[in-house]
Amino acid sequence: MQELGILILVVAAIMAATAASARFVGPALRVLEQVLLAGSVLVILFVALFVGAEVLMRYGFNSPIPGHLEGSELLMPIIVFLALSYTQATRGHVGMDLVLDGLSPGARRGATIATLFISVFICAVLAWFSFKNALQLWRYDDVTMTPPYFPTWPAAAAIPIGYCLISFRMFIQALHLYDPDRFPEYAPAAGGLHAAE
Repeated sequence: MQELGILILVVAAIMAATAASARFVGPALRVLEQVLLAGSVLVILFVALFVGAEVLMRYGFNSPIPGHLEGSELLMPIIVFLALSYTQATRGHVGMDLVLDGLSPGARRGATIATLFISVFICAVLAWFSFKNALQLWRYDDVTMTPPYFPTWPAAAAIPIGYCLISFRMFIQALHLYDPDRFPEYAPAAGGLHAAE
């Protein structure tokens, strides 16, 4: 419980620092999101080619690629978590807004800000504990159970990176909703929150 209390204080301090330097953090986050999205897309293309090559080798040449299943599974968290913050920035996540639609614009704005703040803390906690897990896998030099024994820590490391970045993105979105003139949205060019919302 003490660790959680310290984590909350650290997150609050980082949020205060981010609010004070939002004009620097926002553009840097936007660029980082686009770079990680490009990385995620490249991994998707690699997985498609890898699985296609495995099918060809297995059924065409009766020589399957060793570790194809574990390798593909380890790349899935990388695909998802590298693009997580970009998806939040462009409003690409599926949401249930039945209750929000019935609220007045001011109440909707307040509820959205409150939801974003709660989500920042939840994602920060998930980032911390997933970081600890990835660090433990790295220290133990954990590998898959079958040859060619892929290391598991890179896939685990993508999880705290994704949660950390989405925490920053949601905090910047909350700041933007609170004061759009002082805190621009800094969303990627493909979309994002609109000031009118």
